[in-house]
Amino acid sequence: MVLKEETLRQLQENGAGAVVFKSLFEEQLHLEELEMDEITKGMDDRHAEMINPFHDIAYGGPKEYLHQLKKAREILDIPLFASLNAVYKESWVIFAKQIAETGVNGLELNFYAVPHDFEKSSQEIENEQVDILKSVIKAVEIPVYVKLSPYYANVLNLIKRMDDAGAKGFILFNRLFEPRIDIEAQEHIVQMELSNENQDSLGLRYSGLLYDNINGSIISSGGIYQGNDVVKMILVGADAVQIVSAVYKHKPQHIAKMLKDIDDWMEAHNYSSLNDFRGKLSQKNVQDNRIYKRAQYVNLLMRAESVFNKYPMP
Repeated sequence: MVLKEETLRQLQENGAGAVVFKSLFEEQLHLEELEMDEITKGMDDRHAEMINPFHDIAYGGPKEYLHQLKKAREILDIPLFASLNAVYKESWVIFAKQIAETGVNGLELNFYAVPHDFEKSSQEIENEQVDILKSVIKAVEIPVYVKLSPYYANVLNLIKRMDDAGAKGFILFNRLFEPRIDIEAQEHIVQMELSNENQDSLGLRYSGLLYDNINGSIISSGGIYQGNDVVKMILVGADAVQIVSAVYKHKPQHIAKMLKDIDDWMEAHNYSSLNDFRGKLSQKNVQDNRIYKRAQYVNLLMRAESVFNKYPMP
């Protein structure tokens, strides 16, 4: 999310508890460096008198991002978190150190692995990510959080390993961009899609499973649009939520509405604080814990007739 100064102020004024700044993508920096190199080399065959037309140009790398981050820290009174997507272990640490020096309150590491190597095992991928996490935690003094995709053989085990390694919290989950095909042009197309309402089931499930089983905070993300969506996440055990698409679609003022809806629901159910109902519907606290297991699938099949009766076949 491109966070302009006015947007930052509006988020704060409408009750946001914290802001996660747009991500620093190492891959983007590499592309920008290549573009700069192509531009400058494009003048190599010019007349000798023009041999050095770019003598004042220097590639800035992450400097612009770090500058914007510092400005955001000066504007906001609420906590500010940076977000990082790096490629190499060494660059994760280098960028993390630079980001920590801006005065942010914490750092979010975006971990994901898109399988494209037939030889690399899932254990290798996970070990690399845990190792990167440990290296970053060792290198900086600010809290380090992890944002994960759900596409691991056992994401609960990975979260537990990262929790033991010192991660301060987990954002569930990262949304990966999926390929699209234009069948008329017969080519790949790039299409950015925001999440929609009712796309919060994964966050609900894993927040409920993790509650009271890890030391780090549980932050749910994805498909959270209304105050009632936040209530659901707190009920299963989330400590906080991240919202992005809802703010894009309904502007920062929507946060104030969501907070009011939460307050109204709490008043109607005689709750004075979030902790009064946090985790009430987690796996730990529900009587029928099959809700969080595959047995639920069997239960749904047994009740399938009542569901299908709502949609009779012609």
